[in-house]
Amino acid sequence: MGSMTLKGQGPGPLPPLLEQYVELRDAYPDYLLLFQVGDFYEAFGEDAERLSRALNLTLTHKTAKDFTTPMAGIPVRSVDVHLEKLLKLGFRVAVADQVELAEEADKLVRREVTQLLTPGTILRENLLKPEANYLAAISTGDGYGLALLDVSTGEFRGSVLYSKSALYDELFRFRPAEVLLAPELYHHPAFLQEFQRRFPVMLSEEGFQDEVGKTALHKQFDPLPAGLEHPALLRSAGAVLAYALRVQENGLPQVRSFVRYDPGAFMQLSEATLRTLEIFEPSFVGDRSEERTLLGVLGLTRTAPGRRLLRAWLRHPLVEEAPLQARLDAVEALVKDGVLRAEVRKVLYRMHDLERLAARLLAGRASPRDLAALQRSLALLPELAGLLAGVGPLFSLSERLPQPVAVAEQIAAALVEDPPLKITDGGLIREGFDPELDELRQRAEEGRAWIARLEGEAREKTGIPNLKVGYNAVFGYYLEVTRPHYALVPKDWRALQTLKDRMRFSTPELKEQERKILQAETEAIKREYAVFLELREQVAQAADEVRQAAQVLAELDVYAALAEAAVEYGYSRPRFSRDGTLQIVAGRHPVVERSSPFIPNDLSMSPAARLLILTGPNMAGKSTYLRQTALIALLAQVGSFVPAESATLPLFDRIYTRIGASDDIAGGRSTFMVEMDELAGILQGATSKSLVLLDEIGRGTSTYDGLALAWAACEYLHDQVRAYTLFATHYFELTALPLRMAAARNAHVAAKEEAGGLVFYHQVLPGPASQSYGLEVARLAGLPQAVLQRARSVLDSLEASQKGLSKEILEELLQLDLARTSPLEALLFLRRLQDQLRGLAPQEAEAERLSQV
Repeated sequence: MGSMTLKGQGPGPLPPLLEQYVELRDAYPDYLLLFQVGDFYEAFGEDAERLSRALNLTLTHKTAKDFTTPMAGIPVRSVDVHLEKLLKLGFRVAVADQVELAEEADKLVRREVTQLLTPGTILRENLLKPEANYLAAISTGDGYGLALLDVSTGEFRGSVLYSKSALYDELFRFRPAEVLLAPELYHHPAFLQEFQRRFPVMLSEEGFQDEVGKTALHKQFDPLPAGLEHPALLRSAGAVLAYALRVQENGLPQVRSFVRYDPGAFMQLSEATLRTLEIFEPSFVGDRSEERTLLGVLGLTRTAPGRRLLRAWLRHPLVEEAPLQARLDAVEALVKDGVLRAEVRKVLYRMHDLERLAARLLAGRASPRDLAALQRSLALLPELAGLLAGVGPLFSLSERLPQPVAVAEQIAAALVEDPPLKITDGGLIREGFDPELDELRQRAEEGRAWIARLEGEAREKTGIPNLKVGYNAVFGYYLEVTRPHYALVPKDWRALQTLKDRMRFSTPELKEQERKILQAETEAIKREYAVFLELREQVAQAADEVRQAAQVLAELDVYAALAEAAVEYGYSRPRFSRDGTLQIVAGRHPVVERSSPFIPNDLSMSPAARLLILTGPNMAGKSTYLRQTALIALLAQVGSFVPAESATLPLFDRIYTRIGASDDIAGGRSTFMVEMDELAGILQGATSKSLVLLDEIGRGTSTYDGLALAWAACEYLHDQVRAYTLFATHYFELTALPLRMAAARNAHVAAKEEAGGLVFYHQVLPGPASQSYGLEVARLAGLPQAVLQRARSVLDSLEASQKGLSKEILEELLQLDLARTSPLEALLFLRRLQDQLRGLAPQEAEAERLSQV
C-alpha cells in the first residue's frame, strides 16, 4: 500500500483495485483522482467525499474483502461537463484511464494517469471559454515579479510591479484562473488572507524550486528572451513554466516567446476604476449579466481571438496619439462602408479560433476536426484579403495577412469533409490520397463483396429460401437459418449459436474471408493513423503563419465590432486636443442607455477650468454623469468611437474614480477607511494629465470632518496636482470654491419640486444647486410618512436655530465698539463667535431642544 491511507474501515488489507487507486493517488497527492472503472470514473475515500460535495453526487460505499470505503462516481460519457464544474470550483484533477481491454488483462486492468487538469493549464477546447485562460506566478525581490501564461494560445508575458496595489490592479485586469505564489508569500498569513479575499482562485506554491524554474526556461528558450534580467520576474517566469510543463507532459512547443511589458506604457486603470466603471463585470453582485458592462455593449466581435483582443485593448488603453488615429481610421472606414463591414463580419463569423488551433498544432494535439476547421478557415483568407485590398486604412491588414493556400489545399486533399472526432476511429483520409491505404481498403471491400455474394449463392446451393448473412461483435459473420430448414444445412457448416427459432452457422471459407477483412481494416486504420500524424506534422510547420493570420483577423474583428457598435448606437469619432481642451457635446453613458431612456449632457473643461463642483439631489444622475465622462475618455483611448454628438479630449495618462462606498468587513475596514485609502491612492498617483472622478468624499465621517477633508482634497487637486477633476458633493459649502480657485467651476443636476413631487431633469447646468431635496428623495424611496414628518420638524428647527444663531452673531458684531476694544478682547470675542458657529454649545441642551420640537 502507498504512503497515503484510504479512508475506510475493515480488518483486512486493501483489495487490489483500491491498492492500484492509492498508488496512483500517491503520485498526485494534490489532485482529485478520477479512476476509470468500466463506464464510470470513480473516486474513493476522502476524494469521494470531496467529489460528492462539489458535484452534489450521491455518496455510496465500496465493499470488498471486509473493507468498506466511501465511493462516488461520474459516467465516462458525461465527464467533460463534470470536469468543467470541478475546474471552475478550483480543483486540480488527475484522470486515470484504463489503458488495456478487460479481456486482454492478466488479472487487474492496467490504469494510468493520462491527463492532469488544473484551472490555469487547460488545453482541451471543450473545457475552455473563449476568453484567455491565464496561469500566473508571483514572486518578490525588488518589487513583485508577475508572469502570465496562457497555454491554450502560447501567450507568455510578464512585468515587474513596484507596489502591492499595482500588483492587484494588474491581476484584476488579467483575472488569472490559477495563481502560484512564491513561498515567502504563500506562507505569509496577512498577505495570503488579503490575496484570497480579493482573488478567490486556486493557489499553490508549486513550481517555485528556483533551479527547476531556470532549467525549464533554458530548455524552452535558447538563449533566454530579453526582459528576464530582473530576478523576481525570472523566478516567476521559471515557476509558471515549470508548473505548466509538469501538467502538460508532452511539453509546450506552442510557447515560442516571452514578452516583458510595462503597464506604465498604457493608461492606468486601477482595480477600483475597472469595478466602478463596470468594464468587465457589473458592480451589482446579484446581476451577472455581461450586457450590463462596457465589454458586453462593445462585444460584437465574431471570433474568439477578436473577443480576447477587445478585452486586452480595454485592459490597456493607449496613451499615444499616432496608433490611436490609426485605429480610429480603420474603424471609420468600416463605419462609412456598411456593405464592406457586413461582408467582413460575414466571413469572420465562419472563422474558427485560429490562435488556439495553432497552439494545438504545435502541441501535437490537433484532432482531425481541428484540421478540417483550419482548412475551412484558411480557405477564407483570400476572400478577406480581396475585401480589404482597396481600403486605405485597412490595406496594411491585407498586406500582413498570410495566405497559406498550399496548407489549406493539402488538408482538403487529405481529409474527408466531415472527419470523425477521434484519430483512431478510421474514415479520416480521402480515397486517392495514399496508395497504400487505398490498397488496404480495396482488399477489405473485396472481402465484403464476397460475403455479400455469399448469401445468394448459399440460398441457391442449399435451397434455403430465407437464408441470411449477418454480423455481430461476438461471433463475427454468420449464416442464419430458421427452424423449418435445419435439414437443408450442409454437414460441413459449424454451428455457432442456437436461438429460439433459428440457428447461426459458419464455414471455413466465411471465416477466412472475415479474417482477411478484419486484417485489412485493422491495417487500414493503422495506416490512416500514420498518414494523419504525418499530415499534422506537415501542417504544424505553418503554425506561425496561422498564428499571424489569427492576430490580423482578431484586429480586423475588433475594428469591425467597434464600427458596428458606432453605427448601431450612434457614436461619433473622438478628436484629441493638444491644448488640453475637453469638450463633450451630448455625451451619454454607453451601458445605461442600452437599457433605459437617456438624456445627453455636455461637458466643457480645460487647463483653465479643470475642477468641476457638481451638486444636486440624490438619484438626479450625478454619478452617471461622472461615469459617462470616464467611459467616453476610455473608449477614445481604446480607439473606439464614443457615445456623444462630438468629443474633443486630451490624452489622459490615468483615470481615477472614487464613486460609491462599501465596508470591507472581511478586511476589517469601515466605509470611511476604504474611502480614505482610495482617496490617498488618487492624491498620490494623479498627475496633471489624469482624469479624477470623486463622488461624495467625506460622507463616511462627521459633517465637519467630511467637509474639511473634501475641501482640502479639492484644493490639493486644484493647486498641486492640477488634474482634471469632477467632484460630486452634497456639501453646499464647496460651491464657494470657485470664488477662491481660478480653475474651479460650479455645475448642478437640475431638479424641481412640482405639484406631483420632485422631478429629475437629468440635465447638467452651470452654477450650484439651490437645495439638496433630501427629504423629497427619501419620500420617493418610500420612507414611512411618520418618519418624514418628524424629519421635516427636526430640519425646520435646525434651520431656524442656524438662522437665529446667525442673527445673534450679527447683532453682537454691530454692537461691538472697535475703538474701545483691545486686541486681546477682540481675539477672545472672535474665539467665542467661532465656537458658536462650530456648534460647540453643550450637546445635552441641543438634544433637549430637539426633543421639544
